[in-house]
Amino acid sequence: MTYLIDRRLQGKNKSAINRERFLRRYKSQIKDAVGRAIKGRSITDIENGEKVSIPVKDVNEPNFGHAHGGVWETVNPGNKEYQKGDQFNRPRGGAGAGRGKAGNSDQTNEDDFIFELSREEFMNYFFEDLELPNMVKTQLTATTEFKNQRAGYNMSGTPSNIHVLRSLRGALGRRIAVGGSSRKALTIAEHELVKLLEEGVPLDDPKVVELKRLVHHLHTKLIAIPFIDPFDLRYSNRIKVPKPTTQAVMFCIMDVSGSMDESRKDTAKRFFILLYLFLKRAYDKIEVVFIRHHTAAAEVDENEFFHSRESGGTVVSSALHLLQKIIGERYGSGEWNSYVAQASDGDNWDNDSVLCKQLLINTIMPAVQYYTYVEITDGPQQNLWEQYAEVGDHHANFAMQKIVTPADIYPVFRELFKKQPK
Repeated sequence: MTYLIDRRLQGKNKSAINRERFLRRYKSQIKDAVGRAIKGRSITDIENGEKVSIPVKDVNEPNFGHAHGGVWETVNPGNKEYQKGDQFNRPRGGAGAGRGKAGNSDQTNEDDFIFELSREEFMNYFFEDLELPNMVKTQLTATTEFKNQRAGYNMSGTPSNIHVLRSLRGALGRRIAVGGSSRKALTIAEHELVKLLEEGVPLDDPKVVELKRLVHHLHTKLIAIPFIDPFDLRYSNRIKVPKPTTQAVMFCIMDVSGSMDESRKDTAKRFFILLYLFLKRAYDKIEVVFIRHHTAAAEVDENEFFHSRESGGTVVSSALHLLQKIIGERYGSGEWNSYVAQASDGDNWDNDSVLCKQLLINTIMPAVQYYTYVEITDGPQQNLWEQYAEVGDHHANFAMQKIVTPADIYPVFRELFKKQPK
């Protein structure tokens, strides 16, 4: 018989297997709780975990109990009403022996069961209807730029990268280290030779001759040490490190006219969330600008962007004029990478669609890194789509797709931001 022992470390008072089983069992309740959390959550906070509450009645498990059923013969002391063989109704259970008064309601209230979803679990449930739970970790592609940076020294390299000062310093250290003992012996020999000559010892004395020979030998040995050796050469080492990314700004443009209902706004919000998560992989600092429009455009905060209701017609050029103004005043210094995502149901005044095309081709597209347009509708293509289709012929950084159902969001997003062949 083979025994398998799982020795994987678990957190204190936690079991990964039991947690996975629990998440599978109450998948529908957790998914509903995540859906409620999404509606009240900011785009920039979407990738955090979430506290989820489940009603206690939904987590009750079946159990066996011993009911007081069947036929029973009992003897009750002090019985003055019944005799053997009499029949009477079974008493109602649940009555307590207390003397307190009952409340007005016959319902009992219990606290909901609350637990914490991790970031990965929350994102899996959030993207589940897109049929790719792990897309944030594995599918979104981002191009990372690198720059050469000095990182110490190498013992090999090209002649153009030789570091002269470091090489000479190493050569000097090598000569001191290699000739140290010889230099010390030479100093002692010369001192003894001078002392003997001062005492009047003749030059042909064997001791004087030996010291002269030793001094000559040591001088020759020191001179033989090369001034610089290939071992001393040091080359500047350069490595590629991720280039500190410049700042990025994300513009969210959405039509909030009467034709954009809540379901379309929710779909647009999910698309904006995907774009934000994509940009977070490439940029540390991201500013988000929300522009909403109907017949007039305005820069608003996120809460008003998604939840404020408007009615009336649609003039898309008002949003593009405001976008152009904001880029020129706040993000036109060249230090910002601008990304624009526009969501609409395609409805627009006929004459205005031509103006939108001209604004994009002539002024907006040269100032942004990427512009994406998604049309959220299940109907036929309208005039705005036809005019926008001509923008892509002039600028490669413009892309547009159509979204019919929430399940189309990720395939559309992947098509918009797929890695282009070089």
